Amino acid sequence: MADEQDLDLVEISPKADPPVCKITDYQKFLYQQKKKLKEMKAKAVKVIVKEIRFGPNTDDHDYQFKLRHAEKFLEEGAKVKAFVFFKGRSILFKDKGEILLLRFAQDLEEIGKVEQLPKLEGKRMIMFLAPKASAKKK
Repeated sequence: MADEQDLDLVEISPKADPPVCKITDYQKFLYQQKKKLKEMKAKAVKVIVKEIRFGPNTDDHDYQFKLRHAEKFLEEGAKVKAFVFFKGRSILFKDKGEILLLRFAQDLEEIGKVEQLPKLEGKRMIMFLAPKASAKKK
């Protein structure tokens, strides 16, 4: 039947029982498949992660400045990776770093939720924050 119409017999679903085939132009079929794939890629949500770096002895003004940036990132729908970087002997102030990150999470609890609590990885103490569903309105 496909030869009579100068078209191709295309197997649509090979795993079905019995396999599903369609009489169509194969090049047109490939084009439509690529188009669907491209559309699905465009609709996929891309997760953006913004980083905010603190020191264990970050001053209040610097903290407020970075807090405002984090608020802006969360309102835009990006995730925030906040970390305290310990240089040299400042690793002794692990508790200061953890308190700083927990205070940061508490200040942002209205627009973001903690995805991962502060965790020490080498010389960094890392915490992840994700935007709340209501914060993404824009």
